[in-house]
Amino acid sequence: MMPFYGFFDPTYFLVIIGLVISMAASAYVNSTFKKYDQIQSRNNVTGTKAAEFILKKERINDVSVQGISGDLTDNYNSRTKLLSLSQSTAQSTSVAAIGVAAHECGHAVQDHTGYSPLKLRAAIVPAANLGSAISFPIILVGVLLSWNQTLINIGIFAFSLALLFQLVTLPVEFNASRRALKILAEGNLLTQEEVPMARKVLFAAALTYVAAALSTFLQLLRLLILFGGNNRRN
Repeated sequence: MMPFYGFFDPTYFLVIIGLVISMAASAYVNSTFKKYDQIQSRNNVTGTKAAEFILKKERINDVSVQGISGDLTDNYNSRTKLLSLSQSTAQSTSVAAIGVAAHECGHAVQDHTGYSPLKLRAAIVPAANLGSAISFPIILVGVLLSWNQTLINIGIFAFSLALLFQLVTLPVEFNASRRALKILAEGNLLTQEEVPMARKVLFAAALTYVAAALSTFLQLLRLLILFGGNNRRN
């Protein structure tokens, strides 16, 4: 049986790179949101009112808007038809808040129009969650069982489902932002001077998804280097 890799193997630099990318993206979106959260929209509309206006305009009558705790925890649930806005968005009249609210409405519009990537992402969620949970235990068992490559490969495949989810998420998020900016550009919620500010907020938010995909890819690459193929050590 081959010895298990130590805690300080050279591939840890991949994990470190992934962490740095994720932390940088998170810091950028937080600083960008904070900057434009200090700029109040001229129309003085809250994030909640903006979301309700957009849903009504798009003739979406089966989606409810609710407030939730936290900052930048905004989300849309296509299963429950709930559009949830965080404390930093719901009651704020800032350009940033309206941009984020419009983005979540973009997801509601995607759901309403049957946007295929959104459906695919929803279908992948259970498998991706399960894969993330069982991948490392399966790999560990495979290593302990005299480097059982079949089990190890199953574990790596399970983890790859998380990357698949991240990749499918990218077009969903970028498309939601494009829909949001198109709606905001009509001028009912933000002025033409304010729309570019909202675009910067949504671009920064999109980078967090890109960073998540890159981080997951680097983790998968590390697993392939350590355990993939014929990497058994004597």
